[in-house]
Amino acid sequence: MLLFFILGLLVHFVFFGSIFDIYFTSPLVHGMTPQFTPLPPPAKRLVLFVADGLRADTLYEFDENGNPRAPFIRNIIMHEGSWGISHTRVPTESRPGHVALIAGFYEDVSAVAKGWKENPVGFDSLINESKYTWSWGSPDILTMFAKGIDTNGHAHRPTSREYKDNVKVVDDGIKEIVSMLEHFYGNDGKTAFIFTSDHGMTDWGFHGAGHPSETLTPFVSWGAGIKYPQKVSAQKFDDAFLKEWKLENWKRQDIHQADVAPLMASLIGVPFPLNSVGILPIDYLNNTDLFKAESMFTNAMQILEQFKVKMTQKKEVTLPFFFTPFKLLSESKQLNIVRKARSYIKQRKYDEAVSLCKELIHLALKGLSYYHTYDRFFLGINVVLGFVGWTSYASLLIIKSHSITRGVSKEVKKPSHLLPCSFIAISVLVAFFLLIQDCPWTYYVYCLLPVPIWYAVLREFQVIQDFVLSLLTFPPSQLVGYLFIFTLGIEVLVLSFFYRYMLTAGLIAFACWPFITQLWTRAKSISLSWIFFSLLLAVFPLMPVVGRKPDIFLVMGAGLLVLLLSLCVVTSLIKRKDRFINEELLLHLFQMLSIVLSMCVVYTTHDSLLKKQGLPLLNQIISWITLASSFVLPLLSPTSLFERLFSILLSSMSAYLLLSTGYEALFPLVLSCLMFVWIRVEQETLQQLSVSYKQKATSLQFTYSPDITQFRQLYLDDIRRAFFLVFFLVTAFFGTGNIASVNSFDLASVYCFLTVFSPFMMGALMMWKILIPFVLVMCAFEAVQLTTQLSSKSLFLMVLIISDIMALHFFFLVKDYGSWLDIGTSISHYVIVMSLTIVLVFLNGLAHLLTTKKLRLCGKPKSHLI
Repeated sequence: MLLFFILGLLVHFVFFGSIFDIYFTSPLVHGMTPQFTPLPPPAKRLVLFVADGLRADTLYEFDENGNPRAPFIRNIIMHEGSWGISHTRVPTESRPGHVALIAGFYEDVSAVAKGWKENPVGFDSLINESKYTWSWGSPDILTMFAKGIDTNGHAHRPTSREYKDNVKVVDDGIKEIVSMLEHFYGNDGKTAFIFTSDHGMTDWGFHGAGHPSETLTPFVSWGAGIKYPQKVSAQKFDDAFLKEWKLENWKRQDIHQADVAPLMASLIGVPFPLNSVGILPIDYLNNTDLFKAESMFTNAMQILEQFKVKMTQKKEVTLPFFFTPFKLLSESKQLNIVRKARSYIKQRKYDEAVSLCKELIHLALKGLSYYHTYDRFFLGINVVLGFVGWTSYASLLIIKSHSITRGVSKEVKKPSHLLPCSFIAISVLVAFFLLIQDCPWTYYVYCLLPVPIWYAVLREFQVIQDFVLSLLTFPPSQLVGYLFIFTLGIEVLVLSFFYRYMLTAGLIAFACWPFITQLWTRAKSISLSWIFFSLLLAVFPLMPVVGRKPDIFLVMGAGLLVLLLSLCVVTSLIKRKDRFINEELLLHLFQMLSIVLSMCVVYTTHDSLLKKQGLPLLNQIISWITLASSFVLPLLSPTSLFERLFSILLSSMSAYLLLSTGYEALFPLVLSCLMFVWIRVEQETLQQLSVSYKQKATSLQFTYSPDITQFRQLYLDDIRRAFFLVFFLVTAFFGTGNIASVNSFDLASVYCFLTVFSPFMMGALMMWKILIPFVLVMCAFEAVQLTTQLSSKSLFLMVLIISDIMALHFFFLVKDYGSWLDIGTSISHYVIVMSLTIVLVFLNGLAHLLTTKKLRLCGKPKSHLI
């Protein structure tokens, strides 16, 4: 079994890594001929201002007194230049935003595996193409362009006085620099100015995803070659910004962030950045129609060059009879459009030339996407084959084990030599096919991995045959009913990734479950507890995502409820007369003290930060000590089921309170209560099936080495237990937020530990906050296995199968079209489910350690007598 799990981890790592070759490959190509406009540029120099993390609404809006928040920029908009909104793409981070502005292409997704500081592939930029460049700013931004942070928003949030007042500081700084430059160059009218932002920021001080407050940034340009303000009577936009900003009569021209690079190249007459996919916004140019047409033609040829190189590269490594060219832009059509556009320019049909060039650009961009995703279908088929094969093999292991347990196994026939020879031949053919196409080594892994997996599946032909025959003994209606319920459950889990309220629907169904079983008639008190806590937990997915409206009093309330629960337990311990009751009582009293300290730290830290006094050092020390002790204290408690689980809950809550900002502090408490009831429910349901099952939950103890002889055979109801576990794990992830989106997190969650911006440390703390409910569920899972006398091997395999079926769903749901937010979210879902199956193995070990291991004090082993 150990070998199986090791191989399983390797297989899932391959499936997980495949997404980097299928979706996370660099779109950049090299070897293009530089393209520039053969006409004198309107500007000799260009100044680019980038206000890191500035939202469009914060710049354009008026303050509380009705005055412009940025008076200098407002004056530019009304008297000197053009303005609009720059639409960014995810990830809305500093490096991708600056690359889009200066190099003209959106995020190189291959950077996701190497960090956001530098691009993993060399690229051309406006800085490379210009003669001289001077730059001032954050070192982590400047260095990426030298090879030829927006802290105010994070700390104080965009709705704060500090953030808004900082806009005035920026406005004054721009005014001073513009005045100085104009004076230095004698007001020669040859300087172009552009002011924009790399990304915006949410109200809760975060960025990185696709919320409009992150993707809508300001764009103002003026100076040489830029159109003067244009007054209009009416403008049609899908938003109400013009009225809010009192700019209804000044023409608004929105652009995409990557369009800024070709605009700047056109203004100063340098070659367009070679990797740019931006489309020149000619409506910003104040120049002749000839210059606009020539500039757009240059833009089209620059993007067409990328298309040609991309097509050539793919054609060279593909067998002729397998190569399928992009039919919408054949070589003859390229020549025809280029000649026609050039002819229009000579005939002074500039509008027609611009229109034709835009058509060529759109076709070339489609072609670039076509060749960039050329191998996606081929690789996807191989990954799906591997997925289906692995799931089939895991299912066969369960069926085989079940058959042996029930004593119906038959004599296994040795497989024919023809089977291994056939798979060896297939492997050789696949390897040869990849070799002659000069494919990367990872392609060999994805294409060859399904071969041994399916060989292992087909070797169990006898098991497959017996299973099919056994299915024929089931009544068709019953079999269809089971399949329908199982499929419906999987689909609810999948939909919950898109719509959190689906978890509420699932929990309501869970609450109704006792009524369709004998549980309601046999154990009404347990059934009522199950219904109550299921419905109570169902409220959380309906709540807004954590971080929108922090409420420290809810955190205090959660702490008080935990203390009240602890008092009830301590009272029951005092009434008992066990041998080691003093040690256990002291442990719970110490954990209650830890809860009280956590509440005090949260309250005083919140008060201190409101007074702008920072994080008290004592609070910080207590927070880190509490976090560390949450790992150790459960190991000091007895191994009896109830005491150990309750100790884990208290230790987890003391750490979770420190990481909470609102209602989510109640979540692990309600979840744990439901988990305690789940253990009792599973015991009752098993008693209905087996009269010989006499154990009580209060008499059960976690043991480090379980007795294998006590394990029972599998029932169909065990599939339901496995599904419950997966559902509770998904609920633990999405119950209070959406971990598929970066902006679901609130930096205030870690302010009891640190307030200085540290992405990795803050990310680690937030990740642990997510994992605490996960660990609580996994510990309950350990108890369920113990109370139901079920082999962890079989139940765990069923969980992995359900998770892999979900992962296969998300593999098909990954998008390569639509908005970047849609694409990024679909990929995130796949990554989350694949991570679930991988992390599940490690956290199962952690839960096993927390529930079974007992630390020995003073070197003497201790036992707990029941």
